[in-house]
Amino acid sequence: MDRDVRVYRVSGLMLVSPDRLRRWQKFTVEVRAVRKEDAVERVLSELGSRHKLKRPHIKILSVDEIDAGEAESKFVRDMESLERWHLER
Repeated sequence: MDRDVRVYRVSGLMLVSPDRLRRWQKFTVEVRAVRKEDAVERVLSELGSRHKLKRPHIKILSVDEIDAGEAESKFVRDMESLERWHLER
């Protein structure tokens, strides 16, 4: 079983203001995950909590594995460059 962490770019649509004027808005999120399914789960969780959306209000259109150097997110690039974690107590 392969346990390497990869970088995924997840794109889709989210329903903004589901109560009032409904509007589908595009999004692209880059996440680090072991499997494609884990990346989708992470995006659904983050968008749901950040924008108070239910899962039916989020539509995933594509999930692409990308190279860490292609990532637009500085956080993802920096995490990929770390060799190991060092936690101090």
